[in-house]
Amino acid sequence: MTTAPRTVPASEPIADVHATVRARYAEAALAATADPATPGRSEALESCCGDDGRVVFGSLLYALDERAGLPDAAVLASLGCGNPTAVAELRPGETVLDLGSGGGIDVLLSARRVCDTGRAIGVDMTDEMLELAEANAREAGVTNVEFRKGAIEALPVGDAEVDVVISNCVINLAADKAAVLAEIARVLRPGGRMGVSDIVADDALTLAERAARGSYVGCIAGALSYGEFRAGLAAAGLVDIAIEPTHAVAEGLVAAIIRATKPLGWSGVDHDRLAAALPSSRATRALAVVDAGACGCGSGNCC
Repeated sequence: MTTAPRTVPASEPIADVHATVRARYAEAALAATADPATPGRSEALESCCGDDGRVVFGSLLYALDERAGLPDAAVLASLGCGNPTAVAELRPGETVLDLGSGGGIDVLLSARRVCDTGRAIGVDMTDEMLELAEANAREAGVTNVEFRKGAIEALPVGDAEVDVVISNCVINLAADKAAVLAEIARVLRPGGRMGVSDIVADDALTLAERAARGSYVGCIAGALSYGEFRAGLAAAGLVDIAIEPTHAVAEGLVAAIIRATKPLGWSGVDHDRLAAALPSSRATRALAVVDAGACGCGSGNCC
């Protein structure tokens, strides 16, 4: 059964989160091409570290050989919490979709891995990031890529169009996470898989406790718990769900690799079950702190 994309309602919580995230990442996109000597160029572009000095966000989570040969602006604009291309086991000829593709670093790395016979698609809702990503692709001489404008809650991608879905610290930013998980299931081909980096909360943490640890734009306040991720992905009809922590980002919160597969006999998304498995966008937004300096990149705990 094919499940059509659900229209995301333009409710106040969703619109508010979109506007906040868009503004933060537009500023980062513009700063990525600015003079490095510009004072206060962009807090969002700092590679952020924990209190013990370990890198927990940013481009330094990519190996040096992966960064080599990429445009400086693509590397600089990386604001994620992991390296999904390193774990997605991409193969030549596959079509890869990157949710919230930003400056394009994961799209460009994916394009390398799937070779000329494959394709990498990036989706982002920020005009400035899309322009930066396209410029980075031209500078890198990569032609098997495409960037599309859209929200990850309503992807501009056809049913069963892609083999792999990746993202880097983006699902936690989504205003309607149930819609995102449903969309991932819809666009994957039967047998396709997701391999995303994201922030995951301990099951014991309440929404209020997650919100107290950070902001939406800092990649923390919107984090799902282990149990919520597993239940949500299962309700979307995905199987072989695995969550592998990679490093701590705050008390009770980790960066993790989340994997799942769309079965050959996929029967569609159980939207009622999915909605019941996850916090509502209104509840999450009501507790979230959305000032840019609350935590994450720009909090003062940066390298």
